[in-house]
Amino acid sequence: MQFRKLREFSDIALLFEDIDGRIDFASVFGRSAPVHVEIGSGKGTFLVSEAQANPDINYFGIEWANKYYRYAVDRMGRWGLSNVRMIRADAAELVQDFFPDDSVDCFHIYFPDPWPKKRHHKRRFFCDMNLGAILRCLTSSGKVNLATDHEDYFNQMTDVLGRAFACGAMKPMDFIRPAGAQDGETVGTNYERKYMKEGRKTYTIAAQLADKTKWVRPVEEDQVE
Repeated sequence: MQFRKLREFSDIALLFEDIDGRIDFASVFGRSAPVHVEIGSGKGTFLVSEAQANPDINYFGIEWANKYYRYAVDRMGRWGLSNVRMIRADAAELVQDFFPDDSVDCFHIYFPDPWPKKRHHKRRFFCDMNLGAILRCLTSSGKVNLATDHEDYFNQMTDVLGRAFACGAMKPMDFIRPAGAQDGETVGTNYERKYMKEGRKTYTIAAQLADKTKWVRPVEEDQVE
């Protein structure tokens, strides 16, 4: 099998080391438009479909695995997509420390690493601490769209959002089916297609911001001295 040479499209790739303070999305994209962020973009299947279907939206993809990040950058560049940017970074650190307040219209989180062993659960991205950062970044009508094949992680997602619903910080909404989802698919990513062949179920949940000032992060064991 012959593999194509991956190209580094400087107009698509945003280098973490070049970030100085909070990211200015209007400057990064060269225009002001609604911003959608995908955490864990993989090879960019979701981003390609969404960016083509919604040219008036700016899509910002975050991927930690270098081989997937490079593939996604190459893919976006070859498609000539002007409304997508990619960065290789730790998503929790990036959102917490470098995203501006009230700047993101939707967070897309599809099939994140479930870290199935109990001792590794603290590494899962979707948790109370990271939800607090997400809420800070969301615009007044901002949304969170989640999907996973891992039932235990889905239960954690449900618990975290349940606390946001209970305090009035967020309200439930229907899952937004991505443009690239084909017949029988919920999300339309490579991971979902792989998992469907293995007979795995896809679990989804979504929420919209109600009042971010009402969110109070629960006290966890590791916070107690």
